[in-house]
Amino acid sequence: MSLKTFKEVSDNVDLDEYLYLYNYVRDNMEHPEWLGTFTLDEIKEILSAGGKIWMYYDGDIPVCSVFYIPISNKSLIKHNVSYDESITGSLGPIMVRKEYVGNGLQMEMMKVLNEYVSSIGKTHMFTKAHSDNIYSIRNILKDGYKVIDEYENERGPMTAFIK
Repeated sequence: MSLKTFKEVSDNVDLDEYLYLYNYVRDNMEHPEWLGTFTLDEIKEILSAGGKIWMYYDGDIPVCSVFYIPISNKSLIKHNVSYDESITGSLGPIMVRKEYVGNGLQMEMMKVLNEYVSSIGKTHMFTKAHSDNIYSIRNILKDGYKVIDEYENERGPMTAFIK
């Protein structure tokens, strides 16, 4: 199974369907705090600032998604990143419906995002993950990211990465 199996929507994404997938994934996670939370208004604000969402469907069923989020210099400095926002983007939430976990979809979506950020002139990417989320951390490191910061927030211990 690969992303090519699914229908991709990356323009005019239905935000209600995105939030449905988001809530479905969170509700079916052993540790939902690993995913964090976004409101509809926050998502709209990110999209209006240059963010982008990719959704993948198996028929009418939303299967997985990846979210590109522009990042600010303020946020980069907070995480000890010395790159400028003009050349740095952020890998936002990657979600895979529980029935499709274990098929390498997260890595494939990271490749889609890598191609996109390169096309918009970004040479570096920032992301973070809950420090106990060994599955995502393994994929983040496999994709060439390096650990740059470790800290605690309301979601628990976090690890920040740069590529």
